[in-house]
Amino acid sequence: MKIIISGGGSGGHIFPAVAIANAVKARWSDADILFVGAEGRMEMEKVPAAGYKIIGLPIAGLQRKLTPANIVKNLQLPFRIFKSRRMVKSVLSDFRPDIVVGVGGFASEPTLKAAAACGYKTLLQEQNSYAGLTNKMLARKASKICVAYEGMERFFPMEKIVFTGNPVRADIEQMSATAAEGRAHFGLEAEGRVLLSVGGSLGARSINEMIINHLHFFRENRIQLIWQTGRWMYDEAVAAVERAQVGQWVKVHQFISRMDMAYAAADIVVSRAGAIAISELCLVGKPVVLIPSPNVAEDHQTKNALALVDRGAAVMVKDADCNSQGLSTVKELFESPARQTSMSAAISKMAVRHAADKIVDQISELLYGKPEKRKSVPLPDELQQLENLKNI
Repeated sequence: MKIIISGGGSGGHIFPAVAIANAVKARWSDADILFVGAEGRMEMEKVPAAGYKIIGLPIAGLQRKLTPANIVKNLQLPFRIFKSRRMVKSVLSDFRPDIVVGVGGFASEPTLKAAAACGYKTLLQEQNSYAGLTNKMLARKASKICVAYEGMERFFPMEKIVFTGNPVRADIEQMSATAAEGRAHFGLEAEGRVLLSVGGSLGARSINEMIINHLHFFRENRIQLIWQTGRWMYDEAVAAVERAQVGQWVKVHQFISRMDMAYAAADIVVSRAGAIAISELCLVGKPVVLIPSPNVAEDHQTKNALALVDRGAAVMVKDADCNSQGLSTVKELFESPARQTSMSAAISKMAVRHAADKIVDQISELLYGKPEKRKSVPLPDELQQLENLKNI
């Protein structure tokens, strides 16, 4: 079996792409998998670190902030698209895949479009509750579209939609750590309240600044914090904690490789509202305060968050209100055990397990007419993959 998986640009695209590749390998141990990404984007480093081959296209996105440098980049865009499409046709001709899978991101548009035009079967994986522009354009010629939210017929032909959920990391889906184990892992006291703050694959400046500006909050309210800052603000966060002398309460991490331990330790989670983060949070079943990023296409993180808020499964704070309302919202939630219980029950009902296997079932149906049984073969060591991907 030969398969191309195309997309990337962020951890939210790369993690599910790698999860699908791992599930393909579990089903067909001799499968030949080739990734197609965008030059200069993180997939060019992270996919090889996960053990897979990748080819980079010179594709890029439209720059919306019109600085002189960005105007030049926008003028170059048609040439980049033309060159990328020519490269993709060459890749398809040489590799001759059985199927091409798109997970979103710059590279998926030329790859999936060329594959469909050349008669190859194509499958789209849409992670968000509000479909991205690229997948909406590609949907007409796609063979199947795997989605993670209900109501996606607003964007795609109903007959092509299959509800599979979003693939997540195996350590989250198979999470067995206890709260005591998680707290010991992070050097926290076994008793007391614990908040986990995560801001997406590169961290979130507004969430980090909210915490830096209110470090006294954690000592005054006797709340322990596990804080993933991302690489850009890690040094600043460490220095701020030292100045405020709150190291007993605030544990700073650039990247958390054992997210299963972090989720197990936490009573409440503060998070961005990326599609994969939300899929993980549904599996974990903890109360969550979502602070959607405003810097994403079509404001899809807000739409993702509202899909939970409307079901009583999360609380949302706007990014612009983060500094003034974020931690007060956390405090209110800590002081309402009944609300925590109801939110945990609601978010757990939205959990979807084995999403990567379900997507591979659809690949198998497209190619062979029925799902082939999963074989017992060794998978890439996912904890080692996470270590290799730690800068995502």
